Amino acid sequence: QDNRISIWSAGDLGNAGLNGEYHGEPHLLCDIQHNGDVMDMQFLDQERIVVASSTGTVTIFRHHQNNQTLSANHRWEKAHYHVDQDTSYGGAACTGVVCNNPEIVTVGEDGRINLFRADQKDAVRTIDNADSSTLHAVTFLRTTEILTVNSIGQLKIWDLRQQRNEPSQIFSLAGDRVPLHCVDRHPNQQHIVATGGQDGMLSIWDIRQGTMPVSLLNAHEAEMWEVHFHPSDPDHLFTCSEDGSLWHWYTSTNVSEKPSFLHQGGRSTAYLSHSTINQSVVSAWLSSDPTKDRMEITNLIPNQTLSVNSLDVLGPCLVYGTDAEAIYVNRQLFA
Repeated sequence: QDNRISIWSAGDLGNAGLNGEYHGEPHLLCDIQHNGDVMDMQFLDQERIVVASSTGTVTIFRHHQNNQTLSANHRWEKAHYHVDQDTSYGGAACTGVVCNNPEIVTVGEDGRINLFRADQKDAVRTIDNADSSTLHAVTFLRTTEILTVNSIGQLKIWDLRQQRNEPSQIFSLAGDRVPLHCVDRHPNQQHIVATGGQDGMLSIWDIRQGTMPVSLLNAHEAEMWEVHFHPSDPDHLFTCSEDGSLWHWYTSTNVSEKPSFLHQGGRSTAYLSHSTINQSVVSAWLSSDPTKDRMEITNLIPNQTLSVNSLDVLGPCLVYGTDAEAIYVNRQLFA
C-alpha cells in the first residue's frame, strides 16, 4: 500500500579493492512517497526522474543533490484512464514511459499514447485509441518515431510528425497472439529491435523488411519482463524473467575480428571503416540462426527462483530488481 521512490548511492567505483571487489555499503540518499504502484521510471536528465503509476498518473520528481531530497516537480494526473479523466476511480495503469529530454512518451492499459514535454502543463499530443489492447512498453526509434508493443503480440511504429492517429507500420508474431511485454532498440543499428513476451521467447526484428521477426530464440520458461541491448557494446543483450533467470546473450561472428565498442576512442576503433562495424553487427543479430554463428548465453543468477522484474546496464555494471524485495548490482559484467 505504501510505495516510495528511492535514490540510492551504490558507492564509488574508486573504492574498489585490488581484485575489483567493491567495499562499502550502498546507502539510501533520500526517498519520497508515491501514489500507486511504480510501473516504470526513467531519468529525464541528471536530476529529474519520470515515474509511471498504476493510478494512471505520470510524475516528474526532482532530486536535489545539494541537500539530498526528492520533490514532485510536475504531475500529469490520470494521463491514462478507462472511463473519463474526471471520475475518481477511472484511472488506468500507465505501463511504460520513455524520455528523450524534453520529450516524454507514456503508454498504458487504456491503449493510449501521450506525448508530454517536461516544461508544459498539457499533453503535446495524445493518441486516444492507439490500441484496442493494453500497451505494455514503448521506446524511441528516432527522435520523431516511437515503437510500442501490446498484449496481442504486435509491434507498432508511430511517426509523431504525422497528424493521423494510425501506426505507420505494424509487425506481429505469427500465429499465437502472445502478449509482448518489453522492447529495446539496437543503439547503433536503428532497424534492429528486440522484444520479449509472455512465452519467454526473445524475438529479433529488422524493421526494414517484412512484418515478422527475423529470429525467435528460445529463452525463458515464463514471462520475459525486460530486454536491453548494452548501450555501448550492443553485441551484448540482457533479458530477465518471471522464472527467476537473467540471461546475458553475447553474439559475435568471430571474436578476434570484432571491433570493441567498450573501448571507444582508442586507436583500435579509429581505423575501422563503418562497413566493418555494420557487417559484424548485422551478421550477428540478423542472421537467420544467430546461435549457429556464435552465441554465448550465460544465466547470471543460476539458482534464483523469484521473478527478476527489471534490469538496466551501463558500462561494466548491471543492476536488477527481484521479488525478493532486493536490488542487486553486478559491477563486473565483463570480468
